[in-house]
Amino acid sequence: MTLVGLDDTDSRERGMCTTYVAARVAEAIEAAGGSVDRRLLIRLNPAIEFKTRGNAALCLETDLDPARAFDLAVDAIDDLAEVADPRTDPGVVVADATAETVPDAVADFSRRALRERLAEDETVALLDRLSYRHGGGRGRIGALAAVGAGRAVDDWTYEHIAYRELARCGTPREVDRASVFAAADAGYPDVWDTVDREAGELVCVPAAPGPILYGIRGDDPETVREVAADIESEPVARAVTYRTNQGTDAHLRDGTVGTVREDRAYRVDGVVDDAPETRAGGHVHLTLRDGDATLACVAFEPTKRFRDRVRHLRPGDRVTVCGEVSEGTLKLEKFALRERVTTERVVPTCPECERSMESAGRNQGYRCRDCGTTAPGRVERPLDRTLDPGWYEVPPRARRHIAKPLVRGGFDAPIHPER
Repeated sequence: MTLVGLDDTDSRERGMCTTYVAARVAEAIEAAGGSVDRRLLIRLNPAIEFKTRGNAALCLETDLDPARAFDLAVDAIDDLAEVADPRTDPGVVVADATAETVPDAVADFSRRALRERLAEDETVALLDRLSYRHGGGRGRIGALAAVGAGRAVDDWTYEHIAYRELARCGTPREVDRASVFAAADAGYPDVWDTVDREAGELVCVPAAPGPILYGIRGDDPETVREVAADIESEPVARAVTYRTNQGTDAHLRDGTVGTVREDRAYRVDGVVDDAPETRAGGHVHLTLRDGDATLACVAFEPTKRFRDRVRHLRPGDRVTVCGEVSEGTLKLEKFALRERVTTERVVPTCPECERSMESAGRNQGYRCRDCGTTAPGRVERPLDRTLDPGWYEVPPRARRHIAKPLVRGGFDAPIHPER
């Protein structure tokens, strides 16, 4: 068997999509007499600066001869990759192996690519040591990671992607909104992030100028195809169902407030140190503390209603936060409220006139100016908390491809899913 890895063929501005290039390579393989037995779509570390939005790499498993498969992949990249964009640097890797028989070194490389920043020279050295066929540039990092993903990934989901006719790229997509919302309701919760119901947005329909018409994500291949079949749209030129690590939180590692590092994504426990603050741009900031260490966290404006959940946190709340760390700040993707503060210390109220008392001086408690009543210090007052313990997440419109929706389950506290 032969594994064909591909990465970095698209452009943020000019379009294209590596999943589309992989679909075309698969068609070329089948036209050459081979079969394609497995199609993997792997989302890598979302903190990589060169990535396009989803940071996807692809792997095809085929029975075609490795040399022939390599030539077909190179031809497709030459024809389709948006190399006019200086940020685009395609790569192809071909291995004489199956997804289950790649060496430990490749599986480990793939696991690291989900959570770390890897270098091209390290990648080339490993490729040469294994005598894998390879070509191109930086894209070889993701291509090799995709080749090792069959052993590196434990939690699999699926995405059914419908592609436009290339001549239509750059024009508005024609997708019937009502049919998408109806199909999404019918497939939920096994199919997720198809729409954002509160915002009224079609999450499955991209805005970028590439060839994807829509993509349906879910827990099993049959259901994503059934939902796609109920969507009314412009003509679908081709469609592919990929096995993927989307919606799995594969990018997250356990960390601590004092040890997180740049360009990695973490799951971190701590205590809210100060009241959340809305700053310029509508971003909501807070600080997490663990002992003497602190970590800045932010819920960005595009996360919309998620920011309201963050605003309801109070100093002293014990939480778990998840997200990527960049420039010393964790970008919130979800959080769990573990233990909430239920009281606050306030200036006492005079029991006679019900006015707030005033300070009687340093370390002398409080006194009512009118009645003369005194109190030794601040008093506890119950807090009216509207935020229940459990997990909260960004809405579908703001979710990263690799982030796990709460509706998929497996979390260690009650969940409050966004639909």
